[in-house]
Amino acid sequence: MAPDVLLCHGTPDSDCSAFLQTAECAATAQEIETRLGNTSEALIVCGHTHVARSVRTNSGTLIVNPGSVGQPAYADNFPYPHVVETGSPDARYAIVELLGHKWIVSLISVPYDNREMARLARLRGRLDWERALLTGYLSSTR
Repeated sequence: MAPDVLLCHGTPDSDCSAFLQTAECAATAQEIETRLGNTSEALIVCGHTHVARSVRTNSGTLIVNPGSVGQPAYADNFPYPHVVETGSPDARYAIVELLGHKWIVSLISVPYDNREMARLARLRGRLDWERALLTGYLSSTR
């Protein structure tokens, strides 16, 4: 791994905080800069929100959340009760490459056997996860 890469679950300072989102909304540039703090790596790969997204900061840092395989929608209580819905059951991942002196990213969305995962969720009594796995939404009104 290149020395200018940082991997974190949420942010460099917290596994429980989201980097590129604030609840159900995309984080503002100021929120991202605040969460970045004194981190100086050229590439940061994070997760936590399951939402595939990339942002390049004013300083040139590329922050990537590759998304997730499974759980494309969920409810959370921090920083207030909200729902995050990707709107698609597809699996998500990222390919990150260093070209010259710049990191570039491709965010990929692919179908997978989400119906089998939804069946397992139903068998375990997780009807909310079943719906999310089938549709990318939690709410039945969507």
